[in-house]
Amino acid sequence: MEPQQFTAAEALASCVSRTPYSVPSCLSPPSALGKGSDLEKAFATAALVYYNAAGPDGKLSKAETKNVLQTQFTHFIQGQDTKPKYLEIISSLDENKDDKIDFEDFMILSLSLTLMSDLLPEIRNVRKTK
Repeated sequence: MEPQQFTAAEALASCVSRTPYSVPSCLSPPSALGKGSDLEKAFATAALVYYNAAGPDGKLSKAETKNVLQTQFTHFIQGQDTKPKYLEIISSLDENKDDKIDFEDFMILSLSLTLMSDLLPEIRNVRKTK
């Protein structure tokens, strides 16, 4: 018998435990996506981390955003938090000027920080063999 498959929304709704800034085991990408690709699981994980930390309005304050990045994106932002470009990116993402970051802005921020990261050259050099 195959394990029951859930959409990410169903997994999120059915998970009772809320641990700030981390994904509870019941929200892990395998339970949310089953046989999804690595890329689908990566994006599902990003969404689950975001929505697990977001407030009732579905958004993160800038302080919460920074905390999520410091706890979940540590290696990518290492050495970035003192750089003006990093601080500029965080400030510029809040189009509504309400000090809240929505999911779209969070993903843009994550991608921007990945592109600026000192880890990117190392990642480019990794070759996976099958």
